[in-house]
Amino acid sequence: MQITVTGQQIDVGEALRLHIEDAIEATVEKYFTDAIDATVVMSRESFRIRASISMHVGRGIHVRAHEEADEAYAAFDVALAHLAKRLRRNKRRLRDHHNRDVQNAPANAPEYVLAPQNEDDDAPDGPLAEDNSIIIAENQTVIENLTVSEAVMRLDLADAPAFVFRNAKHSGLSVVYRRNDGNIGWIDTPETEA
Repeated sequence: MQITVTGQQIDVGEALRLHIEDAIEATVEKYFTDAIDATVVMSRESFRIRASISMHVGRGIHVRAHEEADEAYAAFDVALAHLAKRLRRNKRRLRDHHNRDVQNAPANAPEYVLAPQNEDDDAPDGPLAEDNSIIIAENQTVIENLTVSEAVMRLDLADAPAFVFRNAKHSGLSVVYRRNDGNIGWIDTPETEA
């Protein structure tokens, strides 16, 4: 597994780098024999240290965790504990995901990152103004066929605010998202028959 350790406004010494690599390998060994890569970013935010871990454990399965503490080792260890807890909680479902039949292949869809619009711009008001956003990045993303419970698991693993998927039950697009009250919301759009 490829492990990348970087520092932002902090020097990641050799001892910390070795601690991170050994801890990630030991944790991943428990759950996956063929994890792809992991990226750890240590950064300084005012007087605290933030550890962000992003791991690609399988095709389309990303796990993320982050934590802040007064020192780098503590921030990393707590973030890794959160990541390990997510992996442990979802190990059976992740294994079952690899064994199930997939009737429809995942679809590729364009993904765009738009620059925020400034209030000071001299752009005209109205419906045309909404379509004049500046695209600053363009990627391809995969929309997979999943059950709702699998999509909620992916949302939890990725620590993301929302997750788009094609519902395996009816092939329509669906979205699961984290609500402000801590619950998970689900928007379901069954595919219409033409």
